[in-house]
Amino acid sequence: MTASPRQTVDAFLTGFRHKDVDAAMSTVSDDVRVTVYPLQIFDGGTDSIRKVLQDIVLSFPDLHLTVKNVLELGQVVVAEMKIEGTQAADYIGVINQEKHLDVDSAWRFTLEGEQITAIDVYWCQNQLYRRLAVKRQDEAAIV
Repeated sequence: MTASPRQTVDAFLTGFRHKDVDAAMSTVSDDVRVTVYPLQIFDGGTDSIRKVLQDIVLSFPDLHLTVKNVLELGQVVVAEMKIEGTQAADYIGVINQEKHLDVDSAWRFTLEGEQITAIDVYWCQNQLYRRLAVKRQDEAAIV
C-alpha cells in the first residue's frame, strides 16, 4: 500500500511533534531541497532540515506543535502550524531566557512518491524576535 502525500507529511509532523527528529527525517529524501526563509537557508539539504528540527527540539524541550490546517494539492502539501514551548537553550543566536515562545509558521512540502523532496519553511521572523525579546535584529541584544 502506498502512502499519499498527506500521509507522508503527517508522518513527518508526527515525528516532529514527538521530538523524534529521526522519525521525521525518515520521510525526507536524501537529495531534499530545503529553504528556510527566515533563517536565510537557501538550497539546503538534509543537514539543513535536520539542524532546524534539532535546534527547535533542543531549545524547546516542552515543544508543542499544533497543526492548524493542511492543504493537499497533488504532490504539494502545505501545513500551517503553531510551534510553541519554553526556551531552555540558546536559539538562533538568542541566549536562553526561559521564556515561552509561540510562533505561527507555514511549511510547504513537495513530494515524489513517498518521499519529501523539497521543504520550504516560512514564519514571521519579527514575531519570533519579539517573542524572544530581541531588541535589535542586526545584533542579538536581550531586553
